[in-house]
Amino acid sequence: MLAQRMSLLSGSGTAAAREAAKIATAAGRQIIDLAAGEVIIEPPVSVRNGAIAAINAGTNRYTDSIGLASLREAVAKKLTIETGIGWNTDDIVITAGAKQGLLDAALAVLDPDDEVIIFRPCWPTFPSQVLLAGAKPVFVDVRPPTYVPDIVAIRAAVTPRTKAIIINSPNNPTGAVYDRKTLQDIGDLAINYQLWIISDECYSSFVFNGGHHESIVMAHPRVRSRTILVNAFSKELAITGWRVGYFAAPLEIVSAAKKLQSHTTSNPNVIAQHAILHHLQVGDGRFEREMHRRLTDARIMGLHILSGLRDVDAPSAEGSFFFYLNLSTLIASLPQGRHVRTSDDVARLLLKEADVGSVAGGTFGDPNGLRLSFGAPPAQLEQGLQKIVETLNSLKTRQAV
Repeated sequence: MLAQRMSLLSGSGTAAAREAAKIATAAGRQIIDLAAGEVIIEPPVSVRNGAIAAINAGTNRYTDSIGLASLREAVAKKLTIETGIGWNTDDIVITAGAKQGLLDAALAVLDPDDEVIIFRPCWPTFPSQVLLAGAKPVFVDVRPPTYVPDIVAIRAAVTPRTKAIIINSPNNPTGAVYDRKTLQDIGDLAINYQLWIISDECYSSFVFNGGHHESIVMAHPRVRSRTILVNAFSKELAITGWRVGYFAAPLEIVSAAKKLQSHTTSNPNVIAQHAILHHLQVGDGRFEREMHRRLTDARIMGLHILSGLRDVDAPSAEGSFFFYLNLSTLIASLPQGRHVRTSDDVARLLLKEADVGSVAGGTFGDPNGLRLSFGAPPAQLEQGLQKIVETLNSLKTRQAV
């Protein structure tokens, strides 16, 4: 008989969407996968060379449970440059991907029956990990077109049991980038109610339209002492499968993570750690700039194609690399009793008839949303988005028949 905690969890909806696309491909269909949360591009040469050098040097042994001191020092320097705030080695934990960092944070600060405020639509790992820690997710819905949380709604969700707020900017799935005033208001609330802030900043490299990423510790420096800032190399270096993340946090959180990781993964992958360390030592930023340029071009092309949608507003896609469509107007305009009533129906239709993989908003707690990645190869992205526009624009005619 399984443990009761397993009944709290469902499988990852994003993983399920990727798997559905893979199954269709294995069956011989030419599927355009816009479901994956990754950029399809070769990693930097510096990362690959670092891995090869580590292998050739026989680098096979355990590291410290929270990562190589030299890598932690390099990450601290990177964060200092990016945020304008001083960080040192003792503030940094290297993790087996950002998911481990987020789980470390949840296990370190949450007790049974604590409440955690999460903005919805949200990445489903957030509430799942809160539940694993024995705490309760409390959702605050954010609204289109901006999908930026409202401080009045956040404040109304606070109770004596509230222990933490999870923020995610740039946001997965919506692409929203939180403005400075919103971050400052959340920081004030956290200080006033003595709450932890868990800030997922894994898409910090991907802000568009001339904007730039601003961490909450930059917008509100006084909140640093109660913030766990989580990030990863997965997205910015196109190495999602290598599973190396990190977080910066107060010393008591770092100490807790050291205990947790010593009894879970022992340490992050040693070859991947050395590979990333080599990149941080010798990389000149060219790869990161090229990736941003490619995604900027993809975003412009995608927005142009999606502007052809009827009854669906084009997304803003200010950050991350996702187009998030609000299908509520389109779905409401379709005849009652027909086969498309939610975005889950739309995602199934797109895979079946347009050969395009996507992630339905139900995965993120939103029955009207649809997430499309513009990290796919440009030619595939263009073809896939055109198929989506054609299919969605034909729905009214098809449903009326």
